[in-house]
Amino acid sequence: MTINYLKNIAILFLLFSIFSCEKSAPRVEDDAPNNTVIPEEVPGVVIAHVPAEKRYYIGSPSIVKMPNGDLIASNDFFGPSAEARPNGQSYTRIYRSTDQGNSWSTIANLSGQFMSGLFLHQGDLYIMGVSGGYDNGNHVVIRKSVDNGTVWSVPSMSTNGRLLSGKYHTAPTPVVEYKDRIWRAMEDAYGPTNVFAKQYRALMLSAPVDSDLLDAANWTVSNPLEHDASYLNGYFWGWLEGNAVVSPSGDLLNILRVHTFSQNRELAAHVKVSPDGTLATFNPTDGFVDMPGSMKKFTIRYDAASNTYWTLANYVPDAYHNIRPLDKVRNTLALCSSADLKTWHIHATIIHHPDMDSHGYQYVDWQFDGSDIIAVSRTAHDDDAGGAANYHDANYLTFHRIVGFRGL
Repeated sequence: MTINYLKNIAILFLLFSIFSCEKSAPRVEDDAPNNTVIPEEVPGVVIAHVPAEKRYYIGSPSIVKMPNGDLIASNDFFGPSAEARPNGQSYTRIYRSTDQGNSWSTIANLSGQFMSGLFLHQGDLYIMGVSGGYDNGNHVVIRKSVDNGTVWSVPSMSTNGRLLSGKYHTAPTPVVEYKDRIWRAMEDAYGPTNVFAKQYRALMLSAPVDSDLLDAANWTVSNPLEHDASYLNGYFWGWLEGNAVVSPSGDLLNILRVHTFSQNRELAAHVKVSPDGTLATFNPTDGFVDMPGSMKKFTIRYDAASNTYWTLANYVPDAYHNIRPLDKVRNTLALCSSADLKTWHIHATIIHHPDMDSHGYQYVDWQFDGSDIIAVSRTAHDDDAGGAANYHDANYLTFHRIVGFRGL
């Protein structure tokens, strides 16, 4: 299933040059004093940067390509600083590129939008996620923009974007069309305990493709599936951040990140959803599937041109096994594919840094763009302010283009 780790490292610099649009972070001059640490170049194009000293961090990257060719990206912010929640409200920032990702500008800030993903539907731009903050309820919300991302609807009630009230959780995960409905995986936080991951119950939302997506009455919610302590011989800790995926056999699946404390194996969970969107079922006997990077958030998309499913995942090379739980190893981003969603192949290392404590290229969201893949990453990397707080608390939002991905 894996490729040789040393080979990954050997081709790293070649991959940087041919797969990513590169733009340097600010750098120390060559004649800096000997005791000055010169930060390594940030992989990709920097869209946003927040120094770790500010104590708020970049989360939830998402990207789409508009019909006119513009790229729209987004991220939210988290952390202890009040700047992550102005006036007590989580928010998401929207960016636009008119030159294929080489430069970006901020075009909107959406208060009360968190853990959200962008998607296009019938030519219009949407963002769907939660409102942010369990203290007052973390509601499922969706917004629409008809002007290329500058102005957005405000989800104040059930008829204009507040779909579910309560405590919900998600990430920028795919929206797919299947049997004349659109589908979006999510979790609620009403599990048997309030412990991370165990608290999340997996569910699927769907609506008719021709319906008003801002009207809660048009959405169907499946039954939620909660944590079961008997799974994986008691080693199952929970599931979250599911992907709506249509399988080769035509089943609608919710493929979820599985949380354990394993140091050497990563698993995804395949939950089946009925065609009408009402019933979700899981068989622990065959529902857990080995998948590289699946203890971290991932995005799976199907490519009809290659009849293959693709993902950009935080694959863990063998050299980093048996050191710490694999959900805490995010210093490698790999391009992976599968023909059947069960057997996964690693094609190339897109980004790697040998340090796993303060470097991470994670929560990557991406889209097909002809023969390329365009992607955005929640990136923890060196900067002139001492680098990221840690691998998890990212200081950059970065853009990447993987050229000719099908030929790798």
